[in-house]
Amino acid sequence: MPPYKKNGIPDRWTEYQAVGKRIPGTRFIAFKVPLNKNLRRQLRPLEAFGPQDLVNVVEQEKNALGLVIDLTFTTRYYKPEDLPEGVQYVKIFTAGKEVPSDPTILSFKRAVHRFLGENQDNDKLIGVHCTHGLNRTGYLVCRYLIDVEGMDPAETIELFNRSRGHSIERENYLEDLKSGPKRSNQGIDQPDQEAVLGQMGHRPDDAPFNAYPHPPFNVRVPFHAMPFPGPYMPPHHWGLRPPMEGYHGPPLHPPPHPPYRTGPPQPHHQGSDWKRPHPPCPAPYPVLPRYSYGEPWSSPPNGLFPTPGLPPGHQGGPQGPDRKRRFRVHRQDRDWS
Repeated sequence: MPPYKKNGIPDRWTEYQAVGKRIPGTRFIAFKVPLNKNLRRQLRPLEAFGPQDLVNVVEQEKNALGLVIDLTFTTRYYKPEDLPEGVQYVKIFTAGKEVPSDPTILSFKRAVHRFLGENQDNDKLIGVHCTHGLNRTGYLVCRYLIDVEGMDPAETIELFNRSRGHSIERENYLEDLKSGPKRSNQGIDQPDQEAVLGQMGHRPDDAPFNAYPHPPFNVRVPFHAMPFPGPYMPPHHWGLRPPMEGYHGPPLHPPPHPPYRTGPPQPHHQGSDWKRPHPPCPAPYPVLPRYSYGEPWSSPPNGLFPTPGLPPGHQGGPQGPDRKRRFRVHRQDRDWS
């Protein structure tokens, strides 16, 4: 079971559906908080849900995400930079388990009103989330539809619950939506805070062949045990794709070396960057005279003259006056008498 701790996965986070459906007649879509890479490593692959997964799910429904409103009371789950380029991000710190205050409600209305005014020519969605994407998210979305759009409270709550896939659980939220006073919309046109744009680059799915030199953290099998060629094939193995998998696209890399090449051997093509080897350089040192074992020296090899008194075939060198002469005599030349 995932570790639920202060810096870990939120409590009961895996029990809720990741992304709900678009609320009919509106641009709202509710989802639970996406997690960064470090937190997703603590989950099973099927339970992981990150910012890129959110965008993929929305695009599968033929929609586009334009704004994300974060209602969590912390910044540890993910950063605005984790969102793709073109997606706006607004952070509204909202405490849980209590009805949001009037300034918080007004900030939410301003962010939605400003986005709708700037995106009248498109149909981009407004994604709203808290920790579970249910209580705080459901209250503020329903509060906007009740106060600004003039919808009936009971119908609004039922519409949100059906689209989210879960029902709002906090009784104080439901009581305030059904019988509480409407909040004022005065000042909704005034700017509150600038939206931050996501800075994440191209999606991993857009990379050619989705080829990365290392598999992700949840793939703990050796490379030779993975399906070949797999999504994590190293680039230096790309040349094996055409002959081994029947790749019918344009040639991306030169053909592989034998034994995969078929047909008669062809001469290697020498490209423009091919250079001839350098000519052999003369030896920078004098060539030593050839010598065979047992052959007498024509001249002293060490530049010294034979020292008198030494056995034949042995050469000596100048010794200091204070050093005793030491000779190496072969055992066959020794006088054993």
